[in-house]
Amino acid sequence: MKAVRLRLSGIVQGVAFRPFVFRVARRAGVNGYVKNVGGSGVEIHVEGESERVEEFIKLLWELKPEKARIDEYSIVETAPKGYLDFKIEQSDPSAHFRSIIPPDFSICRDCLEEILSRTRWHLYPFNSCAFCGPRYSMIYSIPYDRENTAMRDFPLCQDCLRDYSDPENERRFHAQGISCPVCGPSVRLQSGRGEVLADGVDAIDEAARLIDSGHIVAVKGLGGFHIAASATDDDVVAELRSRKRRPTKPFAVMCLDIDTVSRLVELGPDAIRILDSPEKPILLLPTLENAPISRLVAPNLRKLGVFLPYTGLHYLLLSRTRDKYAIMTSGNPHNEPMCTRDDEAFERLRGIVDYFLTHNRVIVNRVDDSVARFTAGRFTLLRRGRGYAPKWLQLPFRASREVVAFGAMLQSAGAVAFDDKVVLTQFIGDVDEYGSFLDLEKYLGLLIRTYQIPVESSVMVADLHPLYPSTLLAEEWSRKFGAELVKVQHHWAHIAAVMAEHGVIEEEVVGIAVDGVGLGDDGTAWGGEVIIASLNGFKRVGCLKPQKMPGGDVAVEYPARMLAGILSDKLSREELAEVFRELGIVERGLRRGWEEFNIMLNQLEGDLPLTSSTGRVLDAASVMLGFCDRRTYEGEPAIVLEDNSKPTTERLKVHVRDDGLYVVDTAEILLQALDLLRCGTDRREIGYMVQHAVGYGLGLVASRFIGRRRLVALSGGAAVNDYLVRGVLEALEGKGVDVLMPKTVPAGDGGIAVGQAAIAALKSSQLRR
Repeated sequence: MKAVRLRLSGIVQGVAFRPFVFRVARRAGVNGYVKNVGGSGVEIHVEGESERVEEFIKLLWELKPEKARIDEYSIVETAPKGYLDFKIEQSDPSAHFRSIIPPDFSICRDCLEEILSRTRWHLYPFNSCAFCGPRYSMIYSIPYDRENTAMRDFPLCQDCLRDYSDPENERRFHAQGISCPVCGPSVRLQSGRGEVLADGVDAIDEAARLIDSGHIVAVKGLGGFHIAASATDDDVVAELRSRKRRPTKPFAVMCLDIDTVSRLVELGPDAIRILDSPEKPILLLPTLENAPISRLVAPNLRKLGVFLPYTGLHYLLLSRTRDKYAIMTSGNPHNEPMCTRDDEAFERLRGIVDYFLTHNRVIVNRVDDSVARFTAGRFTLLRRGRGYAPKWLQLPFRASREVVAFGAMLQSAGAVAFDDKVVLTQFIGDVDEYGSFLDLEKYLGLLIRTYQIPVESSVMVADLHPLYPSTLLAEEWSRKFGAELVKVQHHWAHIAAVMAEHGVIEEEVVGIAVDGVGLGDDGTAWGGEVIIASLNGFKRVGCLKPQKMPGGDVAVEYPARMLAGILSDKLSREELAEVFRELGIVERGLRRGWEEFNIMLNQLEGDLPLTSSTGRVLDAASVMLGFCDRRTYEGEPAIVLEDNSKPTTERLKVHVRDDGLYVVDTAEILLQALDLLRCGTDRREIGYMVQHAVGYGLGLVASRFIGRRRLVALSGGAAVNDYLVRGVLEALEGKGVDVLMPKTVPAGDGGIAVGQAAIAALKSSQLRR
């Protein structure tokens, strides 16, 4: 006889792992138990003849469920206890070791087929099984058991209890989230005043009819409310933009199936695989030229964000609409977090939507839809939410102290680190907005409780910028708990995040950090940087030329000001005025016309803040070429520039000079672009040349520091720009280096907490040694 105890961590709760272990134990002929434990792990005790125990362990690895993931395990021989059978024991939250909180999974094909067939789940919008459905969004606490989720409000009926107790029912045996129309959540349609108009399938049918007739409907989904509206009616889309105070930011479109998606965007095998994955993110893809969609859905853009239904409710709703696709955008007022509660939605979305399609299952944790794209042919996440969060990332070393990382300010997220793991929260948003700030605190707190992080002895790590709300929160926690506080420079954290994701610890890398802004360690605004970096430190060796920002942050909203600041480096007042007059920039790009322009000229002769920002250079090019005159959402001018540019083999000359730092002359790049524009060159091709030249210049600087270094790390919000990345890769071609780019950690500030955590974790480990 032999007995062993196994402890497994990874994604082993909420993925039918215990039922799987039960079946494997029966097949191998061993006795014992399996149970969930605190921290999201699983403990197994098996005993029997030695050969049977070995067979059990072999099958455990060979046959594990598709969505399960074993990152760490221990196998310890122990004394047999005389078990007569194998059973699933009650979870033990007191037995604690750390594992992944299960993310939400999209509805599987089997559950969808049951909804569409004559089963007892026919037209039931909340059907799920052991392999699909909500997880993180409905978890109150770990272990993942029904009583610790929002499904505790829905006791199982006799039929569901029979399925739950049947070991032969692979999809429902011990599946915590199952239900049916008799015992599960229900859906209802309500007016803006809260009057119930219909319930059940009738509510879904009527909601679809309302969307087709031009109404705007709030839909309570999995991780929050959506706002649904016709994607083909210009008047409806214009009205939604007016109500939501969202003049140009693109809306995502949910499509019934892949065939429907193919009517709207260009599809390839990789795109189909990602769209139809269990995560089902919003994916940005090129819009077909004659796609039957309103031009107001994604104005000024040639890409469209599309995704597939990931719940039965979404599928049934879309299947009943005329178009089989609809706008499905976040249910929130402008710049606020997505609504999750019914009362909150009725209060905050009143005046935006006409009707509410809601249900009575609680959304415990807000989880926004994930957003992804391809950059230089590589998949990259722009926003990490549903389906991906809160999976952990493994570090290439073990930290001796826990870390709490607070991220940056815009489009941000936080993180905790322990052992060799970093757990990033889901997308939080702009933490200068109070609701998002509270959510940062809430979801860091959730991770701290789940993973039993001892805050008092942990390291608090924040951005170097003293006025970021996330930095202020880190300082407050440091004072409150007496914890050590570490501040990390913004662009170093960007590069460290890529290093952590790719498992780089020993090597120095040449880092290229490209974004809108981050406070440099010299107190100026950085954003186009080349650094020599490790997780121990960094040295700035190059940058885009720092340029004047007339009006400071006003130049971010009105990029004509940034264009004037950059061109003033090369042109006289009179020449600058002529350019603005010739291109009509004063009228379209400045609020008060020539009066403002003349004030700006006077400002340019004084001391102004300087920035080496990549984003500001791309913004300036966008307004000069007539693509975008004002920023109404994060990154808009640069995004519109990229989307409207056209690849060409022509190149601009790139000038790099050594001023102690290697500096890329961005004014010279824009002057060349201006000359081409005056000569009648296609502005789309000029746009491509500018973006390529910026990337090429930074790549040239990086190439000077390769030497023995074989890795270049590229990150920051602008590192998803296809043409800029092409420029970097072209400059490094033939240099024998690998270029590391973000994959499942967002390149922008949504991933910066990973870099902060990695730096602080390594520092604490070295101090402990």
